[in-house]
Formats: sequence, structure tokens, C-alpha cells
Amino acid sequence: MKSLSVYRKEFSHVIILLARMLYDYEETLNRFEESGGKVVIRHTNKAGAVNGVKNPYYQTLEGLRISILSYARELGLTPAGLKKINDASIRPEKHSVLAEALLSLGGHEEAPPGKTRARKVAANGG
Repeated sequence: MKSLSVYRKEFSHVIILLARMLYDYEETLNRFEESGGKVVIRHTNKAGAVNGVKNPYYQTLEGLRISILSYARELGLTPAGLKKINDASIRPEKHSVLAEALLSLGGHEEAPPGKTRARKVAANGG
């Protein structure tokens, strides 16, 4: 993430969750392969009937794949996620029509974040 310039300390919790999901995915994949690696397995219900059902390990893998991809995308670790982050960082800052009008009336200074031009003028006595 640091090499892609998308790492933020505030993401630590999400990074830890993603790491845990990746670990769980590897463990579940090993168990799936040890169980024969079949997507559909035979299951005997209470009545003694044998049915084909989706392997529970495979179902877990499917869910983990979706979650891992979602978390990776949000952290900018997929091409689409990285593009979204990069596009957002180079997007020009939007100015309101009102702010543009006030600046055109002679306002040369931009107010610091959280302060409007009107408050700044009033504070300076003019």
C-alpha cells in the first residue's frame, strides 16, 4: 500500500480485517482441497435420502472471495480501486458559485477552512 501511495494509518483496522480474511481464505482453501476439492458433495439428510449439495468449504470460499475483493478495492489494492483513489486525488477542488462571486467583488484572500469570508471581514472590522 505504501508503494502505491494509498496507505493511511487510519486504515489499520480495515487492513487487519483484510489480513484475517486472507488467512481464513488460505485455511479454508486447504481444507477444501483436503476434502477432495469437489464443489458438490453428497449429503445424507435425516430421512436417509442422499442429495447433492454445495460443499460448505466452497460456499465459505465464495463468501470470502467477495469480501476480500471488496476490502481490497476500498483500500486501492485493485486496478479499479486504485483508479478511483487516483481520480479522486487529482479531481479539481470545487468552488461554490457564491464563493466565486464574493471573490470577484474584491476578495483576494481565501478564508481558512471552517471560516467564511464574511466572518473574516467582520472580525477585521470591515
